[in-house]
Amino acid sequence: MKLILATKNQGKLAEMQELLADLPFELVSLAVYPELPEIEETGESFAENAAIKAETVMRLTGELVLADDSGLEVDALGGCPGVYSARFAGPGRGDKANNQKLLLDLLGVAKKDRTARFRTVVAIAAPDRKTDFAVGSVEGLIAGEEQGDGGFGYDPLFYLPAADKTFAQMTPQEKNQISHRAEALAKAKEILRAIAADILK
Repeated sequence: MKLILATKNQGKLAEMQELLADLPFELVSLAVYPELPEIEETGESFAENAAIKAETVMRLTGELVLADDSGLEVDALGGCPGVYSARFAGPGRGDKANNQKLLLDLLGVAKKDRTARFRTVVAIAAPDRKTDFAVGSVEGLIAGEEQGDGGFGYDPLFYLPAADKTFAQMTPQEKNQISHRAEALAKAKEILRAIAADILK
């Protein structure tokens, strides 16, 4: 049984593969399907974007598909960058530019007011079945400068007071125990196990 992980983000793909490794599915990425078109994320919420990706890939391949949409919500910025997290500094600008824009936007904001959360919504689309969703989030603060060289995206700025580290200072194993994606995928695994049991009936 195949499960397509609908992402081209290598950091995200590695996290998903580690967190879903014990499922009874052959995990394949979008790289196996170079003929698929680029999917526009036109939704106004993480759930809408995750569903657009999962349902589009499912319709085009006929396979079981898992997609997620994740982002950073910063309270002092009214919840931004939110669904625009990957293109906060402009389309194609990349992680470094996004992090620099976030630091500029928060200049002068006190540490206690730099509260933020990472949120993930996972969508699971299967032929002849309604799309299922799983949600995860983790609370933290936006650091005053980038710290650590692990992870990807906003990880060097996302500081967890309880761990006294940013996500980028954690090992992949540490991050995968507490991250927003880990929480959402743990819930998604229960859904996927139920789908596997149905398929095997």
